[in-house]
Amino acid sequence: MPNLHRTAALILSLLTPNFSPAAAPTCPPAPTQTLHLPALYAALAAKRPIIIAALGSSSTAGAMASDPADSYPAKLQADLARAFPSAEISVINRGINGQDAKREDQRMATDILSLHPQLIIWQVGANAAARGEPVALFAHLVRIGLRRLHATGADIILMDNQRSDRLRHQPDNARINTALSHLAQQSNVNLFSRDQLMRHWPNLHRFLAPDHMHLNDRGYACTAQALTAAIRAARPHPP
Repeated sequence: MPNLHRTAALILSLLTPNFSPAAAPTCPPAPTQTLHLPALYAALAAKRPIIIAALGSSSTAGAMASDPADSYPAKLQADLARAFPSAEISVINRGINGQDAKREDQRMATDILSLHPQLIIWQVGANAAARGEPVALFAHLVRIGLRRLHATGADIILMDNQRSDRLRHQPDNARINTALSHLAQQSNVNLFSRDQLMRHWPNLHRFLAPDHMHLNDRGYACTAQALTAAIRAARPHPP
């Protein structure tokens, strides 16, 4: 009987997956970006459940990641759970591959506003740059979307484009990132700049997927880490 038990234990150990948590990736140091998040911090102070809605296209959905759990919104939820262990925080991924500002604006009511979030992160601009959309039209569509999001009373973060090979060579990519920066200032919302963040990442290809467009697992994880640091350091009141 003892031999039988040892044999069964050995078989079980071979068949049981190793669930030990993977080590967090080592991310290059970068300046913490400044955010103002009064709605989020009011909910935290009141100990209310927190909903963060992540709106965007493929780099929100997690294109080229190994698994949906490796997308930046999923990593952000895990990082925020460690940063705010007593809070109940849910990050809802509302990224859809290939979408642009117009399509994202069309689904805001059902996909974002219905969630009643305290924080909305809107990643937008990559497909406009890749498709050569006129910058003035892009800015107009984002401005319309921001007015819709403002009506919720939630904090808003605009997220600009990643520094991927395919985007950096698009003639209007820099102008779209500049437009997003101006829109954030004009609309009194936050900007989280992936472009600025990734300028601090040496050997950029170590963070990019083989398609030279999207991030890989490490890139998504380091984006989430930087965003978590900015949220932790955020000012609870507007300037």
